[in-house]
Amino acid sequence: MEKVIIDRIDVRLLEALQEGGRATNLELADAIKLSPAQTLRRHRRLEEIGLIKRYETRLDPSALGLGVVAFIQVTMERGHIRDLGKFINLVADLPQIQECFSVTGEFDYMLKVVERDLKLLSIFLLDTLMRIPGVSSVNSTVCLDEIKNTSALPLR
Repeated sequence: MEKVIIDRIDVRLLEALQEGGRATNLELADAIKLSPAQTLRRHRRLEEIGLIKRYETRLDPSALGLGVVAFIQVTMERGHIRDLGKFINLVADLPQIQECFSVTGEFDYMLKVVERDLKLLSIFLLDTLMRIPGVSSVNSTVCLDEIKNTSALPLR
């Protein structure tokens, strides 16, 4: 991937957007001490070069009845490369899975999963995740308390 060059004003704009994605152009301009026209031009440029991937609304899982967060380590069967496409497609379609990473170490994938309660997490693990072709084993760690949860990147 080609490294993108941004200046300190772009960094301030990105920080302002990370703090408040619904900020108006006027609010962003005020935050970064630039004219609204220049702010809009920079904002559009950052979108066009791909630094801004998307805008989203972050919902409160517990307020929606999703009281369990678990981190799932998935180990694939030896030679799982033949089932990799199926695994990736199924994982992408499962709404309980918020994040999935291919990792190094003792297991192959790390998933962040949300579910309503432990019983439904158990059903998800046994009846869904363990039945995906190529999955050899899963190991789950249930989150007791959320200490920090952010999508903001360190820009400085």
